[in-house]
Amino acid sequence: MADSPARVHELRNRIDVLDARLAGLLEDRARLAADVQRLKPVGGFAGRDAERERALVTAMAEHAPRLGGDRLARIMAAVIETGLEAAEEELRNAAG
Repeated sequence: MADSPARVHELRNRIDVLDARLAGLLEDRARLAADVQRLKPVGGFAGRDAERERALVTAMAEHAPRLGGDRLARIMAAVIETGLEAAEEELRNAAG
């Protein structure tokens, strides 16, 4: 285990690269979700589609079995809510 600190450093660097990619993907998702919100007759939190969100989590769970549906549901709820908050803030700022 003499190389353990070097291995930890290497793994953390790989995590940092993934985190940067994840941040970019989350930004892209939030931008697209804001576009959708502007097109829906009822936007924001009132316009959430629980059935679509469940289907999204189910599909994602197939690609992330380590996380599973319950954990992904919590993650995606936070992603969706945060994106909606950002979209609503953008609308408020645009309105003046």
